[in-house]
Amino acid sequence: MTELLLLKLLHILFFVYWLGGDLGTFYASRFVTKPGLSAQQRATAMTIMMGVDQGPRLCMTMILAPGIHLASKLGLMPLPGWAIVLIWGLCLVWFALVLGIHLSHAGKLNQLLGRIDLVLRIVVISSCLAVALNTLLDNGFILADWLAYKLIMFALLVSAGLGIRMGLKPFGPAFGNMLKDGVSDSTDAIMNASLAKVRPFVYFIWAGLLVNAALGMHLIGM
Repeated sequence: MTELLLLKLLHILFFVYWLGGDLGTFYASRFVTKPGLSAQQRATAMTIMMGVDQGPRLCMTMILAPGIHLASKLGLMPLPGWAIVLIWGLCLVWFALVLGIHLSHAGKLNQLLGRIDLVLRIVVISSCLAVALNTLLDNGFILADWLAYKLIMFALLVSAGLGIRMGLKPFGPAFGNMLKDGVSDSTDAIMNASLAKVRPFVYFIWAGLLVNAALGMHLIGM
């Protein structure tokens, strides 16, 4: 019983900090391009935004492990012990990768960790979709359809994160130019365009997290 409660607590905490931290990151991002603020003030806002953003990034890497472990304990996703250990290990490696990317800032190590992280995300997306779709086609081992839908949504949330990464590619160089040359209309236009491009992905993540919470609480998909 204690193990089940601890798994539930972890799963809920990762959800709360993912959604709450994402809201904080979104709010802080408004000050990075806010008219009237100096380059130094914007740099301070950027530092706060990047720090807050680590919460959602790290929670995303770990939320799968207690969720699947809990489902296995409840008999909804029968898995052998070695598979549970493997999933926890994979999530911990992913956690370390994301933390390493944040701490390494830039350079060859940062780029290498980023490439490994990209490959791992593709593996996670593909695996979640394959397991869930096989279940919905009556070929899988998940014993509850709502759990399969949660895996599909999680895969879509990770995909949305990749969409944000791609959409923000022009943002970094423009922000660097702003720090070097000062605030200008041209760099502001690039950064605002980049933020506007990723905003739909951010909204999707908020909605998707709420849908998964509703599925887990059996408010939908009963």
